[in-house]
Amino acid sequence: MAQATIDVDALLANGPASVGALFRWRVAQTPAKEAFRYPDEHENWVSIDWTETRRRVDELAAGLLALGLAPEERVSIVSSTRIEWILADYAINCAGGATTTIYPNTQGKDFAHIVVDSGSVVLVAENLEQLAKLDSSREAEEQVRHVILFDGEGDGERVLTFAQLAERGRALLASDPGVVDRAIDAIGSDDLATLIYTSGTTGLPKGVELTHLCWVYQALVLDKMEIISPTALQYLWLPLSHVFGKDLLTIQLGIGFSTAVDGRVDHIVSGLGAVHPNFMCGAPRIFEKVRAAVMLASPHRGLKGRIARWAFAVGRASREYRLADRRLPPAMGLAYSVADRLVFSKLKERVGGNIEFFVSGSAKLSSQVQAWFYSAGLVVVEGYGLTETGAVTCVNLPLPPRFGTVGPALAGTEVKIAADGEILVKGPAVMRGYHNDPERTAEVLVDGWFHTGDIGRMDEDGFLTITDRKKDLMKTSGGKYVAPAKVESVIAASIPYVSQVVAVGDGRKYISALLTMDRDNLAKWAARHNMADRDYAEVTQSPELRKTMERFMNAANAKLERWETVKRFAILPSELSVDDGGVTPNMKIRRKVVTDRYADVVESLYDAEPDAGE
Repeated sequence: MAQATIDVDALLANGPASVGALFRWRVAQTPAKEAFRYPDEHENWVSIDWTETRRRVDELAAGLLALGLAPEERVSIVSSTRIEWILADYAINCAGGATTTIYPNTQGKDFAHIVVDSGSVVLVAENLEQLAKLDSSREAEEQVRHVILFDGEGDGERVLTFAQLAERGRALLASDPGVVDRAIDAIGSDDLATLIYTSGTTGLPKGVELTHLCWVYQALVLDKMEIISPTALQYLWLPLSHVFGKDLLTIQLGIGFSTAVDGRVDHIVSGLGAVHPNFMCGAPRIFEKVRAAVMLASPHRGLKGRIARWAFAVGRASREYRLADRRLPPAMGLAYSVADRLVFSKLKERVGGNIEFFVSGSAKLSSQVQAWFYSAGLVVVEGYGLTETGAVTCVNLPLPPRFGTVGPALAGTEVKIAADGEILVKGPAVMRGYHNDPERTAEVLVDGWFHTGDIGRMDEDGFLTITDRKKDLMKTSGGKYVAPAKVESVIAASIPYVSQVVAVGDGRKYISALLTMDRDNLAKWAARHNMADRDYAEVTQSPELRKTMERFMNAANAKLERWETVKRFAILPSELSVDDGGVTPNMKIRRKVVTDRYADVVESLYDAEPDAGE
């Protein structure tokens, strides 16, 4: 259905008021349909339908009510992506509470800040290791009344297992069967459903208040857009602590597709092969890694190498026809069929064989990576949204996609570009505000418009293109503005050995880059160059790798404007991590932290400044 034909006001007026009501509606619509499948302890996939899902959710919701959970009280979940996370989240919302999400790799003061600032009275922890984090803060320890464990044993009183919480819920339901229904009926659309703390690149995380309306609106509108079929199967590995992952849970309620859940990132390829899903959402780095792995594994010489290069040449030639939804010329159609049989089909099998499309979000995806997948017959589309706008502000359509854009805004959401290029958003999914921070709320929410901090442009059809973060724009000493995200994206897409890129050069004569290497791909390179016995630091500082990297960097620079090209680069001694503070829990680079830590490396790139080449 075209977005222009969707009557959002009528949809919301006649639809469920809350996530809990939406959950009840989904169960009533498709009680016997598969809701989720997940791997058990023996790596066998277990399937549950919506009726069974409701039974488990109701018991857990009643258990929370038995513990005294009050409306809008916060319950923190700190866990990797697994079926228990989903059941707990649904249960919290059905009980009238609000889920506070915490990344499992959140440590120290950030963990304590989220628990205390949110006012969480219950902590749902994956295991005893996560529970131990409460010890870092006396205030957090005193505030949390109960702890629920997915794995591990509790004391049966303050610390309960997941099974013990369900047992308490069954006891309450036996004496009061309507207790969860009444809790759901009491929830208003403007009540708090979720509190998500953004892992800011500076300072402590800030809590984003998202209402029930935010989630219900997106679920109902995306259902009407018919992008995803109710019969589809999703593969879900994304962190549910992130707004994108959380959003997929409520979109599923609106549309009714099934979801295979496994948050183990190292199991993505095997999981895709086991469940054969129809779509998967991910971050750009996932698609960059798949492309790099395929490119490095492909033969470069001999007959197989020539066939692979020919196949992708055919794929590139076919793109303009397929993107315009035009029939391929007979000779090209025959060539593409052969290319698909000999080369592309093998790539499709590696991702399960049934993928209709991928969705990339959370950061900008290189159009080069998009085009590569499309050449092989795999569609990767971009969406756009922030935690503050409920994840899905804009979404591209799979057939056909418009490369380089994130698509038009959802029906019912307004997007405009300010005079300075900043993207402004207004609509039902925009946050209620920052938790306990009215001053910062007032800074970013002006007359209902959320100031995203992103820079972009919009074409005549309403398709939005993201260019960079407002605060990240660099200006060279020659007066040229450079978007670091563009430079970083081109390098990451062009150099298969690169894991992370930090472009630098603000106030400098030219642009430089700090790089880290992907250990798996670097190991393959080292083996081919008789360096398999050397460690990461030795390999990355070797003249041989430097020569290889310079060749790739020249190819990357050819895709950039002259003033954007990287004149010098340095390979850092290790990958940036959450533990060392170089990246946020959702893997965004903390640019200032990195440049401050490696200030001497940055300076060395400008010791003898070459000509900027302008």
